[in-house]
Amino acid sequence: MSKSDWALILGASSGFGGAAALELARRGMNIFGVHLDTRATLPNAQRVVSQVKEAGREVIFFNTNAADIGKRDEVLAKVEERLRGSGESVRVLLHSLAFGTLKPFVAGRAEEAINSSQLQMTMEVMANSLVYWVQGLLLRGLMGAGGRVFAMTSSGAHRVIPCYGAVSAAKAALESHVRQLALELAPIDISVNAVRAGVTDTAALRKIPGHENIARLALERNPHHRMTTPEDVARAIGVLSGPEAHWMTGTVIGVDGGEDITG
Repeated sequence: MSKSDWALILGASSGFGGAAALELARRGMNIFGVHLDTRATLPNAQRVVSQVKEAGREVIFFNTNAADIGKRDEVLAKVEERLRGSGESVRVLLHSLAFGTLKPFVAGRAEEAINSSQLQMTMEVMANSLVYWVQGLLLRGLMGAGGRVFAMTSSGAHRVIPCYGAVSAAKAALESHVRQLALELAPIDISVNAVRAGVTDTAALRKIPGHENIARLALERNPHHRMTTPEDVARAIGVLSGPEAHWMTGTVIGVDGGEDITG
């Protein structure tokens, strides 16, 4: 990786995104980060920014809604302004947005079940926004040959979990988007892959009803007898961002210590 390389990380203040920002910075990349934090959680983003700077890399964070079309255009315009005339580009895009509705499809009362707007919002944020960000980067000429696109998926794409139906559908769609983007971007030497992390103790996991049982089962299934960590996943993304991995595209890469094969 050269000193002119940048990573654009969606969901950069915590979890997989925060860990990936630090890992890629340690490997020599500058970081653009998009996150959505309130005053209470803003210290998470500030910590990541500080650690990236300690690694000697440039870092620019945007506290905004990555799924909002207007905000997305504002961020891309600022990225374009920073890179204009510099010969630098975005080499890695990581989509790590975890915001969706965790409600059952069917319930005893209508208000307890997921509705149309919640289902559509989950799909837009956790799946379709990947396509929109890739489109924006390419239309502005911010990513070229050698680029890497990663999207965080989960075993929910092929398994059922109570109250996880909308997110499962979004993850399945996300993996489909990855395959289609890989097909269309192969001629310009940009690879696109989904990264399927094992069950990880993140803020997103703790929002799932019954997350304690999910964590317990993951510990039982995992051959390493521990849960996946954000750092496990970040290190894999770091390796996959190197030139040696350019021929890997359009696939789902498991980073789970073997958890998925035993379920």
